Amino acid sequence: MNRVARNYGGSRVVIETGTPYPDATTIVERKGLGHPDTLADHLAERLSQAYSRYCLENFGAVLHHNFDKLALLGGASEVRYGAGRMVAPVRVLVNGRAAPACGDHQIPVDDIVETTVRTFFAERLPAVADHLDIRFHITSNSSPGAVLTEGDTPERTRWFAPRTIDDLRERRVLLANDTSLGTGWAPLSPFESFVRELVDDLSGESPFREAHRWCGTDVKLMGYYEGDRAAVVLCVPQMSPYVGSRATYLENKQVILAECRRLAGLRLPGTPVDFRLNVRDVPEKDEFYLTYTGSSIESGDEGVVGRGNRVNGLITPLRPMNMEGASGKNPVYHVGKLYNLAAMRLARALHEETGGYAEVHLVSATGERLNQPWRVLVRLSEPTAQVDKVQVLIEETLSNFPALTNELVHEGVLLS
Repeated sequence: MNRVARNYGGSRVVIETGTPYPDATTIVERKGLGHPDTLADHLAERLSQAYSRYCLENFGAVLHHNFDKLALLGGASEVRYGAGRMVAPVRVLVNGRAAPACGDHQIPVDDIVETTVRTFFAERLPAVADHLDIRFHITSNSSPGAVLTEGDTPERTRWFAPRTIDDLRERRVLLANDTSLGTGWAPLSPFESFVRELVDDLSGESPFREAHRWCGTDVKLMGYYEGDRAAVVLCVPQMSPYVGSRATYLENKQVILAECRRLAGLRLPGTPVDFRLNVRDVPEKDEFYLTYTGSSIESGDEGVVGRGNRVNGLITPLRPMNMEGASGKNPVYHVGKLYNLAAMRLARALHEETGGYAEVHLVSATGERLNQPWRVLVRLSEPTAQVDKVQVLIEETLSNFPALTNELVHEGVLLS
């Protein structure tokens, strides 16, 4: 292994080449579109986008906010063969902060939040949309650091109460909001790509779900791959209004397993894959993963931002990863969002450049320049990778944060 260390502005950049390629053994998890944690992630990001767009349209800048502590508390439902209903609402705990005004212009934060929440559920889980209890826990308190003296008012006290957008420090210089890190790697293995595709096939807008309306979206997959074979455990709900009997439910399970085997044959040819589906089912007691809405959020389950898929859409404990929940964070300067996306994209670019495995870690120090991480660590399996070309790609990535912010706000990048 070769190691080169350089200083780039305020950053310490370490590039390692010839590092070992990851072991073939892989554990990978993915949560589908209707999983409560995915719902929480995606809803938090929708709220950040809606608030950001309002601010840009009215003030020309994104005001301070974060919705990355949002949580969903499951409601209650009754499920019968061929029928079902909600009997208690899903509670949406909108936890976070948002500037309520810019000068004399009041921002309708509660209206933005409520409209976004209801629209989101109408799209994602229509049967839940009329059974929501939205709880507002949004403050405008600044982070620690404002020491009051007899002199001028500390700048920090205006973070969530700007007189004009000129009070936003990030319009002059982008500084990291936290000491944290972003992690990325590439490429996905064929098995990891298969896991993504299968969960999306079963939980997203796909020909399979169009043809099988009984298939719910609260899909969860755990996969284990050990080089020459794979094993997969899936949870896939069915929707009770479309399932009239125990026999129908059991027949539908075979349809799901057939789809799993079909896709595995296409994406993992020659690799034996053992599938287990809804292993908690007890047919003789009619205990099944049968839901009214297609998601366990209807009945007691909870969802919290950051507990689901990482920004590459997977949970991979044998790969490098971190605990940051990217969804709902401020898209202008929150490193937990920007550094994770940037690290993932840089790793992909380095993989394309070198043809080998690439791993990227961006580490921030709070209050220092966003485009100059405290530490940058790049690991490449290709021993002949040209360090100067790698350096250029790193610099391009670190100069691209304003464009990444614009993409997050306007294009609605799906973070997981």
